[in-house]
Amino acid sequence: MLGLDKNHVLARMEEKNASSLTGFILLAFSDRPQLELVLFVVLLIFYIFTLLGNTTIIALSHLDPHLHTPLCTFSLSNLSFLDLCYTTSIVPQLLVNLRGIDKSISFGGCVVQLYISLGLGECVLLSVMAYDRYAAVCRRPLHYMVIMHPQLCLQLTVTAWFTGLGSSVVQTALTMTLPLCGKNQVDHFFCEVPVMLKLACTDTSIHETEMFTVSVFFLVVPLSFILISYGHITSAVLKMKSAQGRRKAFGTCGSHLMVVIIFFGTLISMYLQPPSSYLKDMNKSIALFYTLVTPLLNPLIYSLRNKDVKGALRRLVRTQP
Repeated sequence: MLGLDKNHVLARMEEKNASSLTGFILLAFSDRPQLELVLFVVLLIFYIFTLLGNTTIIALSHLDPHLHTPLCTFSLSNLSFLDLCYTTSIVPQLLVNLRGIDKSISFGGCVVQLYISLGLGECVLLSVMAYDRYAAVCRRPLHYMVIMHPQLCLQLTVTAWFTGLGSSVVQTALTMTLPLCGKNQVDHFFCEVPVMLKLACTDTSIHETEMFTVSVFFLVVPLSFILISYGHITSAVLKMKSAQGRRKAFGTCGSHLMVVIIFFGTLISMYLQPPSSYLKDMNKSIALFYTLVTPLLNPLIYSLRNKDVKGALRRLVRTQP
């Protein structure tokens, strides 16, 4: 019966797209229809909490004057905005596909998903946040304000955005202009470079090399910078005389590193392996982590563990009638 259900879905989609290749079929989890309702409920809950958490951080960063600091005004609010853009470009379409027979996405919708998923410089922004923590912990307070002045924070944030968006233009153009020879069934839940390359009916070795090079630059280099920064932070924390201060610092740094490892680890496993070695079920599970889990964890780990953010949230709650 499951095979018949899948064949029925594919037949309906092929009829819709038979006239011209104006869109794609996102197969997602159609080979396991018994899981679609469960996934729909779980993903909807994750998405709602992601929206609430990240929207709250953005609102607090701009409304509370106590949070008008380099970390909150630039880094945290931009990270939350990036997560909102990323999840909103993917999850609503996935939820629609999980609850309907129509699994199609337009060509324009696929381009938007690809462009946004590639164009958000979250990896660069996380390295900027790691540098901010390094300056806060390893430098004296007066030195920190000199180093992380608003102009530098603005420049670093703009750099993170433009490097991501610039790279996305190139990669999206290269990927979406590949000849597909009539193939339009994407065995994934959103349009992503590795799975789009598998649809191509031509040699993609140049594109794979380009993807590998870009991934090294945007994944390995920022990750190395983050690990070096936290290495210096760890060294500084170990020199603290207060045991309570060390525990608090290690708790905060440990939670930050956990999110970094989950985010970068899943992305690296996806983008630094050749498309021929992809295991579709494993890659879908990996993709769920960096599309849903880390955007939900970011406001919890980076913000709600921050005493200034928690104080601003308490002040906001008290002002409500």
